[in-house]
Amino acid sequence: QVQLVESGGGSVQAGGSLRLSCTTTSRYKFRTYYMGWFRQAPGKEREGVVALASDGGTSYADSVKGRFTISGDIAKNTLYLEMNSLKPEDTAMYYCAACRFGAPCYLLKEVNFGYWGQGTQVSVSS
Repeated sequence: QVQLVESGGGSVQAGGSLRLSCTTTSRYKFRTYYMGWFRQAPGKEREGVVALASDGGTSYADSVKGRFTISGDIAKNTLYLEMNSLKPEDTAMYYCAACRFGAPCYLLKEVNFGYWGQGTQVSVSS
């Protein structure tokens, strides 16, 4: 069983930055699974933001390319999401997720991820 705990959300003005963290309780799975970040804005469906493969490969949503950066620290069992040049449309609850074994998680589809954190809120004001 994988448990994921997010932190680092908050309120910032447009153009600002935040770094989200996601700590996992399963080092084995962190090393071998895709991990990813999703977000859900009020009244909208949850959408994939970025995924990180165990080999270091990444897959970003077009809306965040060039602004967001995913990384992982295996020693700390922690996944990060560095968010720069934030926009009001980035306002959402952000969720950390771990991929289902063998699923094509680079597609950033919610159905392919089997473990989820509780979420951390990011609010960007104009």
